[in-house]
Amino acid sequence: MGHNDLVDVLDGLGHPRVLVLGDLILDRYTYGDAERISQEAPIVVLRATRREQRLGGAANVCNMLRGLEAEVVSAGVVGDDEAGRATRDMLAAAGACTEALLTDEARPTTVKERFIGRAQAKHPSQILRVDHEVTTPLSAPLEDRLVARIESQLETCDVVLVADYSKGVCTPRVLAAVIRAAAARNIPVLVDPVRDGSFDRYRGATLIKPNRVEAERALGRPILSPDDALAAGRQVCADYQAKFAVITLDSDGMALVPTAGTGRVFPTRVRNVYDITGAGDMVLATLGLCLAGGISPEHAVRLANVTGGLEVEQPGVVVLSRAEIRADLVAMHPGSSKIGSLEQAAQLAMRARAQGRRVVFTNGCFDLLHVGHVSYLAEAAALGDLLIVGVNSDASVRALKGPQRPVIHERDRAAMLAALAAVDFVVVFGEDTPRPLLAAIRPDVLVKGGTYSPEQVVGHEIVTAYGGQVCVTGVVDGISTTRILESIAQPLKKAG
Repeated sequence: MGHNDLVDVLDGLGHPRVLVLGDLILDRYTYGDAERISQEAPIVVLRATRREQRLGGAANVCNMLRGLEAEVVSAGVVGDDEAGRATRDMLAAAGACTEALLTDEARPTTVKERFIGRAQAKHPSQILRVDHEVTTPLSAPLEDRLVARIESQLETCDVVLVADYSKGVCTPRVLAAVIRAAAARNIPVLVDPVRDGSFDRYRGATLIKPNRVEAERALGRPILSPDDALAAGRQVCADYQAKFAVITLDSDGMALVPTAGTGRVFPTRVRNVYDITGAGDMVLATLGLCLAGGISPEHAVRLANVTGGLEVEQPGVVVLSRAEIRADLVAMHPGSSKIGSLEQAAQLAMRARAQGRRVVFTNGCFDLLHVGHVSYLAEAAALGDLLIVGVNSDASVRALKGPQRPVIHERDRAAMLAALAAVDFVVVFGEDTPRPLLAAIRPDVLVKGGTYSPEQVVGHEIVTAYGGQVCVTGVVDGISTTRILESIAQPLKKAG
């Protein structure tokens, strides 16, 4: 399967039910200006301008899975405090089931509070992080209650993800019971392990996913090359009876090693790394979603390479949607699945602009695709890096051209356009004008073929208002759909 076909993998994932077990964290952020030094001590003064809180740790994995359209069960423990209630409420608001989320009156909810300052209008930087946490293991009675809650949910789940942040929830006793219960039901268990420590507690899991540093520390061996990564993966499988090991290697991609076989390193494409926060959670969420949806581990890793890359391109932890992922795949591999919705077209354009690429838009009925169309579409494509084409629906064409048109169904017109190398994406629209598409896509260049002036092009005012450009390409003399149809009809009339 080629890279382009990852769009088909993404579109066919369905909505599996995923149980996420792990340490739930509430991330709090205080943003402000940090442009002076205190008179009281040699420290930066942060003048707070904004505060927010987000789901972190295993709760972030739940949130990411919801963005990926999975059904989610959150399993873990929070404290009987304001942060615990906020975490529970935010999970519920995201659409996650919290039936397996317990409250422990003896421990606080883990909170990571970050203070972020900006000076002289430069990129904001983290000044200080304050952690509120207790990392002692759960008590035996609480372990029993948590396992019982998880087992009550397993019958309806397709996969179990373990997000272990070493805050005391993922005890050896809890993990052994959950892995055993899942195995009895043929439910795969995927683990994102602790940073410092052995992987013994994950013995028998389906897949263990350490990063380079985690694997080096757990195995006591350096990972300096692809061969090192594959050897480390084989050791993980052998030592801990895992069916698969996935070792993430930052910009070098991921190594996938099955318990039987040599394995393979899947490279990732170069990204502009803005913030690595959340990338590991996104990779775990993607792998879990794929394996729950029946996708092969190889294709799961390839898609996880994409989602992890998208995550590091953005500041902070960002919940990605399938539309954003699809847009990225199409932007980099425009030959795949070129026909889609307006939302997908808008996401594709947004992603292309973020990569410094120039977005071009044009529209029309394109009934009886002819040399004039092909010529002007080629000209339009040359004005930028990504050409999106809006095609009038059948109902829209009838309203514009009369009851005898279109001659070609909208599905076939879109398919013919998508087959052209110059065209990167096609969206069918039912409105009389393309103005709603222009407002959503915000192209850098709006193109129309014909003898119009730029001011006569429909929607020009939308594009020029945000600084876009309007261009009119030439026409091929004597060629139009109407003339072609008339030339076909005349012999038929004479024959009749």
